[in-house]
Amino acid sequence: MLNKKITILGNGSWSSALAKILTDNGHTIQWWMRSTEALEKIKSTSHNPHYLTSVKYNNALIHLYADIALAIAEGDIVIIGIPSAYVVAMLEACAPNVFDNKIILSAVKGILPNENVLLNTYLNTHFNVNINHYGCISGPCHAEEVASEKLSYLTFASADITLSKSVAAYFNNAYLHTIISNDVYGVQYAAVLKNIYALGAGIAHGLDYGDNFLSVYITNCFSELQQFMDIISTQTQHHYNTSAYLGDLLVTCYSLHSRNRTFGNFIGKGYSVNAAKLELNMVAEGYFASKGIHEICEKINYNLPIVQCIYSILWLQQSPQQEFKKIEKLCS
Repeated sequence: MLNKKITILGNGSWSSALAKILTDNGHTIQWWMRSTEALEKIKSTSHNPHYLTSVKYNNALIHLYADIALAIAEGDIVIIGIPSAYVVAMLEACAPNVFDNKIILSAVKGILPNENVLLNTYLNTHFNVNINHYGCISGPCHAEEVASEKLSYLTFASADITLSKSVAAYFNNAYLHTIISNDVYGVQYAAVLKNIYALGAGIAHGLDYGDNFLSVYITNCFSELQQFMDIISTQTQHHYNTSAYLGDLLVTCYSLHSRNRTFGNFIGKGYSVNAAKLELNMVAEGYFASKGIHEICEKINYNLPIVQCIYSILWLQQSPQQEFKKIEKLCS
């Protein structure tokens, strides 16, 4: 399978990291990006001007596209790394058969707003993508550490474990080790929830809580995540192995590279949501995910107390201090 052509959609930090891994491994990629400025800069300087700017790409292995449909058509494996808030807008102009005979890899760490569904559900509904032709990529892994080639781990999950193994082979190298899973729903929901909890960890830091509280907070977040997985698993009839995703939760909550933690830190220090967005200048998936998970919980009549507190801060303009007093009691 290592002779498959690979397309990457998106040029944010995560897509840029995946492009580095693949080209470091000698694979040619088709790379679509919305920003024509970034496209032209990579052509002329071999650097992405906005994300992972230290990385120098081997342009001999990169074919750049401004036309998303053409980029998809040129790939056998299509990696979707567009932030969840913009996926629908970017794909809605594509023909319904655009993903026919393609393998889809999701690098989207969120649920799609408004529809409140995972990417595989959206692709099945709108593009007739079969779940057995779909996989997802998750951490624990920060793009910035990939850029500096610090040892990192990626999880590849698909309902078809053979597909997980096949696509992971493209990425494995000295600084990137791969983990294989068939828990495609669990990997995706765990990634959605850990971003919300990491945003909360940032709020706690901004409110001047210390490491002692944060350790108890994360423990309770993981317990809440497991409870949610148990509820969802009965609906999807898929088995979850949530213990495999504790590392992703930990690194996202603790690391200074985490954009969700950074976004939350601004909120905890008194920034408005709009001011935090401007300061971060990147998409914090946990912000949109908190609303999506809240609405899913309303639909299934289930309460996730920590998620609810974070949702209330971000979307209902409730006091971070008051909502974290509630979380203090939950952690007692």
